[in-house]
Amino acid sequence: MKKTYKIEVDCAACADKMEEASKKVPGVKDASINFMALKLKVDFEEGADPDQVMEEVLKSCKKIERDCEIYF
Repeated sequence: MKKTYKIEVDCAACADKMEEASKKVPGVKDASINFMALKLKVDFEEGADPDQVMEEVLKSCKKIERDCEIYF
């Protein structure tokens, strides 16, 4: 299952780091961030609960940039 989320992030370098961190979260098959559009696309693994996985993605991203936000 693929979903797209609106995000807030201040710099492109941070967005790249957030993308890499998102890919490492259990339940995420793949993730990509479009910094210009402020969108995060996540491809979830089979059977993963998107809401639970996104909570972990947000925690991982906040370690990189405290002010970032993901709207899900």
